[in-house]
Amino acid sequence: MTGPDEFASAERTTLRELAVLFLRLGGTAFGGPAAHIAMMHDEAVRRRRWLTEERFLDLLGATNLIPGPNSTELAIHIGWERRRWAGLLTAGLSFILPAMLMTGGCAWVYVNFGAVPSALWLLYGVKPVILGVVAQAIWGLAPRAARTIELRALAATAGALALSGANEIAVLFGSGIVAVIAARTKRDREGSAGGRVGQLAPVIPMVAVATGATSVTLPGLFWVFFKTGSVLFGSGYVLLAFLRADFVQRLGWLTEAQLIDSIAIGQVTPGPVFTTATFIGYLLAGPRGALVATAGIFLPAFIFVALSAPLIPRLRASAAASAFLDGVNAASLAFMAVVTIQLGRAALVDVPTVALALVASVLLIRYKPNASWLVLAGAGAGWLLHAIRLAR
Repeated sequence: MTGPDEFASAERTTLRELAVLFLRLGGTAFGGPAAHIAMMHDEAVRRRRWLTEERFLDLLGATNLIPGPNSTELAIHIGWERRRWAGLLTAGLSFILPAMLMTGGCAWVYVNFGAVPSALWLLYGVKPVILGVVAQAIWGLAPRAARTIELRALAATAGALALSGANEIAVLFGSGIVAVIAARTKRDREGSAGGRVGQLAPVIPMVAVATGATSVTLPGLFWVFFKTGSVLFGSGYVLLAFLRADFVQRLGWLTEAQLIDSIAIGQVTPGPVFTTATFIGYLLAGPRGALVATAGIFLPAFIFVALSAPLIPRLRASAAASAFLDGVNAASLAFMAVVTIQLGRAALVDVPTVALALVASVLLIRYKPNASWLVLAGAGAGWLLHAIRLAR
C-alpha cells in the first residue's frame, strides 16, 4: 500500500509536468527502446528525482516481463508512480502522440507521392550521441542492478547469452529463477530460517485472431494490431515478423515493400517503434485507419501496466519475489549493454561519428546537459555534415 509520504510526493507532480516531459521525449527520443529508457532515466531519476535508482530498475524489469513496447510501458509506469490513473494516461499518451503525428505525416507523403523523405542524414548525427546517452544510463544504473558479485556474474552471463542470440524472455525468466535459488541458498548457508517461496507465474495472454477478411475493415485492423500488442516481446525485427505473417501472408493487405517501408519509418522517427502501426493504418484506411491501428497496438500496454503496477511493491516485500526482480534487473541491464554494443557498430562508421560520440560523452560526464538537447544537436550536426558533402 502506498504510504502518506509517497502519495504526497506523487501529488507534487502535476499532469502538465508529465505531459510536457513526455511530449518532449516522444518528439526527440531517437534510437530505439534502450535510448528512450536512458533518456527517461536522465529525466525521472537524475534530474527530477521522481524515482530512486532501485525503483526505476524495478519498473524497467517489470516492463521486460510483459508484452508490448518496453519504453512506452516505462513511460506509463512513471505516470502511474506520480499521479496514478491520470498520470498513467497522461504520460503514455504524451509519449506516443508526437511519434504518431510524425509517422502519420510520413504516411501522407508516402500515399500522395509514393515515397518517404530520407532521414539517413538525421540518424547519421543522432546515433553517435544516443550511444553516449545510453552508456551514461548504464553507468548510473549498474551500481544498483549489479551490486553483488552474484548479480554481476548473472548480468555477464545474460549479456553473453543475448550476444549469442538466445531468447530474451527465456534469459530474463531464467535470470530471475537463478537469483531466487542463489538468494535461498545464501540464506540457508547463513543459517536463516527459510521462508515460503511463492510461485511466480506470469500469465501471457494468447489472443488468437480469427478474421478471414480479404478487404480492410476498421474492426479487423484494430483486432490484428491489438493481438500483436498483446503477445509481442522483443525488438522491431520481431514486430516485422508478426506484421508480415498477418498483413502480407495471411490477409494480403500489404506488399513486402510496403511493410519494409512501414518498419523503416517506425525506426527512423523518434518515439516508440510501434507507431509503425500508424503508418500501416494510414496506408490501408486513411486517417481513421491510422488512429484505429495506433489504438489497437498500444492499448494492451496500458492494460498490462495498470494490472502490474500495483503489484511491484508487493513483489519487493517478498524475499523470493524481490530476488526474482533483482535477477531480472541484472539481465535487463545486460540487454541494454548488448544493445549499446550493437548500436556502436552501426553508429561509429567514420571519423566524424566517432568524434560526435566522444564529444557527447565528455559533455554528458562533465556538464550533464539535458539529453534531448544533445540529441537535437546531433541531428543538427548530421544535417550540417550532409550539407557540406553535397556542396563539395
